[in-house]
Amino acid sequence: MTLLEKLPAFKAYDIRGRLPEQLNEFMVYCIGKAYARIIQPAKAIAVGQDIRLSSAMLSQALIAGLNSEGVKTVDIGLCGTEMIYFAAAQEGMGGGIMVTASHNPADYNGLKMVKEGSRPISADTGLGAIEQETICLMSDIVVPATYMPTPELHSQQDILAGYVAKLMSLIDGTKIAPLHLVVNAGNGCAGPFFDALAQHLPLKVTSIHHQPDGTFPNDVPNPMLAAQQQVTAEAVVAAKADLGIAWDGDFDRCFFFDENGRFIEGYYLVGLLAEQLLKKSPKSAIVHDPRLEWNTIEKVQALGGTAVVCKCGHSFIKDKMREQDAVYGGEMSAHHYFRDFYYCDSGMIPWLLIIELLSQDGRSFSQVVDQCMMDFPCSGEINFTIANAKAALARVQQHYAAQALSISVLDGVSMEFADWRFNVRSSNTEPVVRLNLETRANPALLALRIDELKGLLLV
Repeated sequence: MTLLEKLPAFKAYDIRGRLPEQLNEFMVYCIGKAYARIIQPAKAIAVGQDIRLSSAMLSQALIAGLNSEGVKTVDIGLCGTEMIYFAAAQEGMGGGIMVTASHNPADYNGLKMVKEGSRPISADTGLGAIEQETICLMSDIVVPATYMPTPELHSQQDILAGYVAKLMSLIDGTKIAPLHLVVNAGNGCAGPFFDALAQHLPLKVTSIHHQPDGTFPNDVPNPMLAAQQQVTAEAVVAAKADLGIAWDGDFDRCFFFDENGRFIEGYYLVGLLAEQLLKKSPKSAIVHDPRLEWNTIEKVQALGGTAVVCKCGHSFIKDKMREQDAVYGGEMSAHHYFRDFYYCDSGMIPWLLIIELLSQDGRSFSQVVDQCMMDFPCSGEINFTIANAKAALARVQQHYAAQALSISVLDGVSMEFADWRFNVRSSNTEPVVRLNLETRANPALLALRIDELKGLLLV
């Protein structure tokens, strides 16, 4: 084959592509070999998979590729991405790879990789080199007849008990109130692992789309889609539950609904989780992204913590957390990171902390969130398709420069004024500009500024 310069499935932080043209068994076999050559793990690599129909065969090809380079593998089977993080961080492990495409369409799959200690692998910390080595291998080696693990290098392990014990250690289970939860796993992987945690708590649970099913009979689990949010919201109201929780396919993100079925913006969760963790670890650092931040900063400062802003993206957040020894890092996109979980993101720890917070607070979920929303109403992320994103950002910055109290170009352009602020940033992969805006207790100003910025961006 012709030697390629790039493989479309390789992204900034992981590997995702449509089967079989962008990702297939041979490519994944070569990726396994490339990981072994570039990362050079001295210890075993944990391998796990989501429920997608293609995940088992890709997992076998990956294991065969790793084994062919002399690397030991430990198959932990069906799991969520955070369970790979847990496994990779254990003594004697040299890293981990999860076979998943999370919330992408059913004909996609992918890989998420970490090194020893569950340290992230992204484009500038090994993934780019793995891509180039994969391209060379695909050109140089013969396609194997079968993809079989090497028996003396491969083993299987059930990590569920250890994983559950780790997560349960992060809350005081004896102080959890008998809350009623509606949970929507979207037929992804979350269901059985939620059950393994919930059995230790005095909860009433109403579950929908709970069983893992790689045919995705209710569409691929993506709680950011309005139609899927409506399903969970209606179930919460019908069950008269205290809150609702929904996950994406590999449950590295979870999403919340109050008792009225209202979807809660991920931004407000960052502040609530920061608050709960600062109660446990006073005066700690909290890392947050720059898109929406006033609510987070106020809550952190009120509890004596230090709010630290960081560029969006899991590798940036994790690095900044390690640098600051931050107890928690949160992105408004529903990625939540925890120092006591190897600085990794989790979709299970957030709901454990939220039910702990509600059990201690005594107010309903809506009452807790209402105060945040009244103090700092926000736009949520608004996306615009713009051919020349660079020019659009420059136009916005120039328009407001004389009025702004502060300007930051840490991640896109953030501009702050006395009673409102915004962040506007361009996508790295598509002609899209993303706008986030918030005010100080002024929803009318919020609407006004959204319209104003829309006019500037779409000139």
